[in-house]
Amino acid sequence: MRILFLNPVGVLGGAERALLDLLACLRRSEPALSLHLLAGTEGPLLEEARALGVEARLLALPERLSALGDSGLRGQGPRALWGMARELAPAPGLLAGYLRALRREVRALRPDILHSNGIKTHLLSPATVGLPIPRVWHIHDFIGERPLVRRALRTLRPLATVAIANSRAVGVDASEVLGSVPVHVVYNGVDVERFCPGTGEGAPLDALAELPPGPAGTLRLGLVATYARWKGQDVFLEAASRLLRARPDLPVRFYLVGAPLYRTRDSQFSEEELRGLVERLGLGGRVGFVPFQREPAAIYRALDVFVHASTRREPFGLTIAEAMACGRPAIISRASGAAEQLTEGVDALTLPSGDAEALAVALSRLVEDAGLRERLGQAARRTAVERFSRERFAREILGIYRALPRVEGSA
Repeated sequence: MRILFLNPVGVLGGAERALLDLLACLRRSEPALSLHLLAGTEGPLLEEARALGVEARLLALPERLSALGDSGLRGQGPRALWGMARELAPAPGLLAGYLRALRREVRALRPDILHSNGIKTHLLSPATVGLPIPRVWHIHDFIGERPLVRRALRTLRPLATVAIANSRAVGVDASEVLGSVPVHVVYNGVDVERFCPGTGEGAPLDALAELPPGPAGTLRLGLVATYARWKGQDVFLEAASRLLRARPDLPVRFYLVGAPLYRTRDSQFSEEELRGLVERLGLGGRVGFVPFQREPAAIYRALDVFVHASTRREPFGLTIAEAMACGRPAIISRASGAAEQLTEGVDALTLPSGDAEALAVALSRLVEDAGLRERLGQAARRTAVERFSRERFAREILGIYRALPRVEGSA
């Protein structure tokens, strides 16, 4: 079986890390599979896929297409839509050329399955019209909340053979847009051998953040995420400010781990914005900025508390599964897809999205109760192994591949 994966970018966001875990497990469990990847931009995704034995190549999206996105249009008015229209003006000519190039690549490879791993590659499905290939759309986002994407994918849905959603909530949303297209829910998985409990060292974390070493007994509380505005860095900082206003003597530090990874404009915080917010909230010297880490397991182990603070529904939240697999006590938004698999107060503390006051209360509770941190961390590890392993993830997706209808003329 020859499988071609399409991914819009080469950077390592959550969807890309999930894809790498899938590729690694498919390569290990089914070595006879022929795995291929095309990515729209350069980045570590390509080199890491090649290291797994995947034939991975760049098919560069034009910069204007790569930077387009409507994620910032949620709840916006006519001015935002007009701005998007101006951005789209040169797109048809660029898109036509890219569709022709993609079609040549697909025809040359003759895959048995085409697995699209991002919204932009779903939108490129017309490139393969008439080719005898089952098309799998892997849905990692709430497509119903994105006005232009919703309309476009509803139009293109006859081109999708099946869809895979990374949580039940995403599956419900996708079904409303895709109609009769079968949607299978498969929760993301992580490498629970790589992401595992271990001795956490706070000093390297301080060094990465360019902070002086923390005094003995310092607790480190951190949020690990790209700088997308909805990831809640501002909520985390506001909760930190509330906590320290109430208890300025607490021996705690706060860490923002990540970077603005994507090319879509206006959808991300800059580091300068976040540093300005730190100063306005009076948190100078108590907050560390840690750059994006390609190997984040040691970061999770160095944290005493992991925080997930997304301000809107999170499709899944891969960092949640990674941190839990490392045995970290976690405070997470209960509107995340991963939370569908968790039990409040048993393997995590869950909160309403965007609630800085509730987050401050939960942080205070964990800072002051070492026993609770220990219990939550142990339960988190058990849950991650049972429900979020990448072996389970790959096994379920391979089952979907094998059940695909055979298209006459496919290799």
